[in-house]
Amino acid sequence: MIAIAGGKGGCGKTTTTVAIARAIVAGSDSPVIGVEGDWDMPDLRSLAQTAPLRSLPVRSIRVEELRDRCAGPGVTILEAPETATPQGRQQIFERVEEFCGGHPAQTVIDCPAGAGRDAAVPIEVASGILLVSTAEPASLRDTAKTAAMAEQLGSPVIGAVITGADTVPEGAERLLGTSRIIPIPDTRRPLRSPEVRRTYEHVVGQLEISNIG
Repeated sequence: MIAIAGGKGGCGKTTTTVAIARAIVAGSDSPVIGVEGDWDMPDLRSLAQTAPLRSLPVRSIRVEELRDRCAGPGVTILEAPETATPQGRQQIFERVEEFCGGHPAQTVIDCPAGAGRDAAVPIEVASGILLVSTAEPASLRDTAKTAAMAEQLGSPVIGAVITGADTVPEGAERLLGTSRIIPIPDTRRPLRSPEVRRTYEHVVGQLEISNIG
């Protein structure tokens, strides 16, 4: 499972989650599970434009239903519950880890912004962390805190993307603790841009995301 994480809201985490999921499908023709981890601002399904038959509530996931929904290529979304306590969040993501970890589909989690407990829970269950930041210094500093939290939780950072950028900002490797940083071109509608699509396909290949369990 890959957690898509970053320090600031609006840096492109959800867009990156959708783009990475689509790139995995395009490269391997296999199913992908997208997990809505930002329960305060859930917009993964709407951005992914997933059909109703390819989405189900994360709270009530069952192995059989998950298998049926992910029977073929495409992206299936596990939607946020209407309400959840911090303890409930932990339990739900433990179930996500149990069910999705044993499923042949690749799983990507759209994490909440920041380095708080809400973000820590999905990061802790993930096999690898893809950091997302803009090129703005404040965004990079906040994402560095997310990277530090991932390290404390024992979840490896596999790389980072810098959204809306042509180059990697100076000092980003030091701040984020990784040399595997890929800039994502700036465009008003990134999920409709062929250039952005190709770049995210490069991200999946370069970071070997499809091979991470």
